Amino acid sequence: MDLPRSFTIRESSHRIHNPFTSEKLAALGRALHLAPGTRALDLASGSGEMLCTWAHTHGIVGTGVDISSEFTARARARASELDVADRVVFVHGDASGYVADEPVGLAACIGATWIAGGVAGTIDLLRRSLRPGGILLIGEPYWRQDPPDQHTVEACHAGGKDDLRPLPELIGRFGELGYDVVEMMLADQDSWDRYQAAQWLNIRRWLDRNPEDELAAGLRAELAEEPARYARYRREYLGWGAFALMGR
Repeated sequence: MDLPRSFTIRESSHRIHNPFTSEKLAALGRALHLAPGTRALDLASGSGEMLCTWAHTHGIVGTGVDISSEFTARARARASELDVADRVVFVHGDASGYVADEPVGLAACIGATWIAGGVAGTIDLLRRSLRPGGILLIGEPYWRQDPPDQHTVEACHAGGKDDLRPLPELIGRFGELGYDVVEMMLADQDSWDRYQAAQWLNIRRWLDRNPEDELAAGLRAELAEEPARYARYRREYLGWGAFALMGR
């Protein structure tokens, strides 16, 4: 049980595995006004940057669950680096059915709603761990512009145009599911650049060290094509945001 090796190569230098800068992540933490001691659950927690930095800054405690053994190890190291290892725990495992042992005040899945089949399924999974009056935090892509054709859709890593919604429709969908949107933080093109472009340097440095690896040919082709494809499609058409929700 683990992520494909190609994914961890692409994001080997990333602390945040979505198009958020550290500044945006910090701003989101401040915007949520988290009380010290707030218990959090982060499903698909990646390298643990959200839990670790918010534990350090805001005094929260909690658990992160991620399928990547490499990212989980990084999360534990980050907790030690920030001296919060006594406040946050990281579990290597399948987040798709994980429910906290006791109710939490913040239940999050930032950019991985595929773990429960989409937004509705992930909200349903998270609410099983949430105490009354707690906050759900969902990270999800949306269309910045209407994609003109299926080629554009696929270049944005979507199977079909209807797999994603424009931002107003995504916010409306949260309401249909019975939740108020009480805060949001959106990626911009600069934070997308920082997320995507860092992958190209990671790939190139890995290729220089591992020219004979079985993944080298595929990653070499990706590096040759991906920067222009990103600039033409995802940078223009794909948005991403983190949305704080409270049940009605």
